[in-house]
Amino acid sequence: METILSNLAQFVISVISLFGYLGVFLAMAIESACIPLPSEIILPFTGYMVFLGRFTLWQATIAATLGNLFGALVAYYIGLWGGRPFIKRFGRYIFIHDRELSNAERLFERRGELTVFIGRLLPVVRTFISLPAGIARMNAVKMAIYTVAGALPWCLMLIIVGQKLGENWNTLKPLFHRLDLFVGILILMLLGYWINKKRKLLMSKS
Repeated sequence: METILSNLAQFVISVISLFGYLGVFLAMAIESACIPLPSEIILPFTGYMVFLGRFTLWQATIAATLGNLFGALVAYYIGLWGGRPFIKRFGRYIFIHDRELSNAERLFERRGELTVFIGRLLPVVRTFISLPAGIARMNAVKMAIYTVAGALPWCLMLIIVGQKLGENWNTLKPLFHRLDLFVGILILMLLGYWINKKRKLLMSKS
């Protein structure tokens, strides 16, 4: 895992160093499009570039936030156009049926703004939250607005952290890695519990 993180960090450094603000935009777009390129590496390094004077704080923050929005829209429309047919065809294998899809639609209809906003502030979750929003057919404009509302403070915070740390921008990488791992394990545990509960319910009816 440490090797993977080091390779990812090197990729991020190369892209941002080569392309500047466009590199920040591209890296954050990748991270937001359900591809786990950690923003916990992208943004502190961007902050380091602010520390060096190669970027300005707000231009870097805007580039990162717009990248987040672009990637979120890509994931959203993948979910909207392809996710629902896929789940209708294969969802039964993980106990997702029309009822669960309807429940998800109601969730994003009633509390989609809060779900997307909070999701953008959570490690791991923030990478994938736009996909279920698309599957549940959340209003695209609302999804975009609350993506920006959640992404902007996240980007600003981590860029400032990187700026303050300067050459030590990557010292928080192990901490973020442990946090990502914890959240990932928690999500898998909740998913396993939900699937097991559905399986027992199905067995009791048969």
